[in-house]
Parts: sequence; structure tokens; C-alpha cells
Amino acid sequence: MTQTMELGNLQKPGVGPKLMAFVRRRTEGRAVVLLAVISVVIVFYQPLVFTAFPVTLGRIALIGLVALGLTAVILMGELDLSVASTLAASGVIVAVIPDLRIAIPVALLTGVVVGLINAFFIAVVGIASFIATLGMLFGLSGLAFVLSGEQPVNLQNQDFGIMFSQPVIGPLTPRILIFLLVFIAIQLFVTRVKAGREFFAVGGNRQAAYDSGIPVKRRIFTGFMISGFVASLAGVIYTLTLTTATPDAGSNVLLASFAAAIIGGNYLKGGKGSIVGTLLGATALGMLQTTFLMSGIQVPVQNTLIGAILLLAVITDPTSLRALVEKLRSSFSKRAKVAPS
Repeated sequence: MTQTMELGNLQKPGVGPKLMAFVRRRTEGRAVVLLAVISVVIVFYQPLVFTAFPVTLGRIALIGLVALGLTAVILMGELDLSVASTLAASGVIVAVIPDLRIAIPVALLTGVVVGLINAFFIAVVGIASFIATLGMLFGLSGLAFVLSGEQPVNLQNQDFGIMFSQPVIGPLTPRILIFLLVFIAIQLFVTRVKAGREFFAVGGNRQAAYDSGIPVKRRIFTGFMISGFVASLAGVIYTLTLTTATPDAGSNVLLASFAAAIIGGNYLKGGKGSIVGTLLGATALGMLQTTFLMSGIQVPVQNTLIGAILLLAVITDPTSLRALVEKLRSSFSKRAKVAPS
């Protein structure tokens, strides 16, 4: 009887195995681990990050907004590289049009139109999303430089910009509240709405999605319209917050937003991911960027470090690791067969 009880005790999993099982099972596992590690490092290295709420939360909101839109297309196995220039062009439009009642809708409509154009070339013409959105990235970037005259443009209504940056609930400013609302809306869409849930089917097995009657092309249009709209919303918020617009505003956001989505467990080939994971990834990278800012680290060095984190997230993805292991096994077995006995 004693031996039976001892064996039962030995079979109980400890904290370590439970944690590893969680990381493997949940797409958000790596984001949770990264956020915990970054939080511990910041506590000892730059604790002011946890008290500078406007700066930290503002950075999380900027990265997170773009990353949430990106997640909508990544779930379908697509990419949208044009979000950076969509942000910049929309921000410039808000600054160059004097009346904000006209400027903001025009800027947001620009993002929707960009999403429609991207989706048309991808879903109808058949161009790879990487190529189509890369072309749009350069095209919109040129438009932003033309509209701004290749220099920063001050917001016409400075008073509204200053008011927009003020906290309304505790340390929460309007841009942080908008970010939270967008998160809730997209989370509900991909988990509760049939069209949103079908994003996973489109990314998981596109041919099977076609065969089961899912309107794949319509879903691609929906995803890219969401991505374009959210990127333009980020551009509007960016200009209102700083009361000025620059044609290269999105250049430092693209890498961090992609990193937030991938770290959050969103599989680049589609079919697997989590909006909550994207939120966790954006929180981790937003805190990290705030730490870099307070420490005086230059932007090129920041991008290098974020790129390294992104690479680490990709190579530690369980699916990628399994594929790598299978390739290595296949390679070794072929060599063994060819080698003379």
C-alpha cells in the first residue's frame, strides 16, 4: 500500500512540467514567458517604466494597434507590409486637411481603400501578399512624402491635439482607450463571429475551406480591410498625439508590430494564433521599447535587438521546430541509405 502511494506521488507533475505543457499547448505561451522575463529585467534595470504610465501605455497602444490589424491577415496565412506606410500617409492626411471633421474620416477611409486594393491583387489577381503589400508600402510612402512636402507637417488644430493627449480615466488617455476597444472588437470578431472564426480555416487549409463552402476571397478582403483601417487609425492617433505628422512615421513600428504578432504565437503560415497573444506580445515589446528610450539606446540598436527577439520567437515555435527535426531526420536517413555498408 505504501509503494502504491509513493508511485502515485511520483506520477504527479511538478510546476516545471506544467509550465512547459502550458507553453506548448497555448499559442500565447511564449508571449507570457517573454513578458515575465522582460518584467523581471525592468524591475532591476529600469523600474521607472512601471511608473511612467503615459509613456509606457502609449507605446504599447501604438505597437498593439498595428499588430492587432496584422493578426487579422496573419491568421489567414497572409502578410501586410503596407501597414507602416498606411500609418504614415493617414497621419499626414490628418495634418494637411484643416478641418478634422473631414480629415479623420478621409484618413480612415484611406486605410480601408488600401486594404481593398491589397486584397484585390491577392485574392483576385493572385499575387503573393508579400509582393502586393510591398509594392503598396513603397507607393504609399511616396504619397506621404509628396503630401507633406518631404518635411514634418504641424496639425492645424493644435488645441484638439493637446486635449487628445490628456488622461481621461486615471492614466488612460484616449489613444489607450481606443486601443483597448479595438482589441475587444477584434477579439470578439475572431472568436464569436462566424466570419472571424473562418479566418482560422482559411489559414489552416485553404483548399479545404473552399471545399467546405467558406467564401475565402471575401474573408481575405475582410482581413485586409481590417488591417488597413486599424493601421490608418494608428496614424490618426499618432498625429493627434504628437500634433505633427512625418512621412516616415511608421518606419519604426512595422518591425515591432510584426514581432508582437509572432511572439504572441500567431503562426506565419496561418490557421493558428490568438488576439490575446498579440496583446501580450505588444505589451512586452512596448515595455522593452520604453526601457530602451529611457536608457538612451539609439533606434538602430533597438531595431537590432527587436529583430533578434523576433528571430528567437520564430525558431522556438514548436511547429517550426518539429518541421526542422523532421527535415534533419529525413536528411540523415537518406545519407544512411546512400552510405556504403
